[in-house]
Amino acid sequence: MARRTQTPSELAINKRDWKFGRGESTRRWWHGGDPGRTAFYNALSSTFPVGEKFFMTAIRPYRDDTAEPLRSQIDDFMYQESTHSREHVFFNRQARDAGYDIQPGEDRAARTIAWARRRPPIVQLAATCALEHFTAAMAHAALANPEHLGPADPEARNMWRWHAIEEIEHKAVAYDTWNHATRDMPRVRRWLLRSVVMATASARLHYVLFRNTAELLAQDGKNDWRTWLRLLGYLYRRPGMMRVVLVSMIGYFRPGFHPWEVDDRALVSSALATLAPPGGAVAA
Repeated sequence: MARRTQTPSELAINKRDWKFGRGESTRRWWHGGDPGRTAFYNALSSTFPVGEKFFMTAIRPYRDDTAEPLRSQIDDFMYQESTHSREHVFFNRQARDAGYDIQPGEDRAARTIAWARRRPPIVQLAATCALEHFTAAMAHAALANPEHLGPADPEARNMWRWHAIEEIEHKAVAYDTWNHATRDMPRVRRWLLRSVVMATASARLHYVLFRNTAELLAQDGKNDWRTWLRLLGYLYRRPGMMRVVLVSMIGYFRPGFHPWEVDDRALVSSALATLAPPGGAVAA
């Protein structure tokens, strides 16, 4: 049975071949001189290259069975994810140049993805939906409140905001693909499967993210309770990105959920108006 999508019919998922930080060095504590915030974002970035490749391979098998406009949206999704992967590979290289060993974090993320790849294809697609919801919630928080990235070095801040813009643009592509792929699945089974996968993906992601953060803090001699109290206050109190994410994740478990229940296209337009394309690229 076909399911109606809440994705706006006029939605634009733009292809922006933007490159950040080329020819520039990065401060070791690039996020406002704060080791905790820097470690958190570096830890998050260490998961993206392998994670985004997983998203593309999880959604690609379903492309040819879909109709327009979803088929073209899948193509645009894969383009955006490929550029995100490229930019985070470069960002991670800058973290290495600043003196961090992020290989253990990348290896940990790779092991988690390898575990996910051993699941059936429909479960891999469900995991992509769950993690795309996680990144879209973070993206909304980052763009809605400038406190999240305000103190960061300009080029790093621009890269993360660009990534956030595109995560919002394509936030429902995996979910609409899931709805199409499971159109003949009983509703209760569909809901149960995506809910179990969300709970599992969330637990594994939080473990990887905070374990990676702790390792990076240890390299600075800052893996102590003072640094963690400050970081957790930043993440869960004010501005509270992870608090916003957790609230959003709870909504994911509701039957009938759809990512475009929250229409944040105006937020994207506002962010684009203040984001200068790097290196003379054309804004879109």
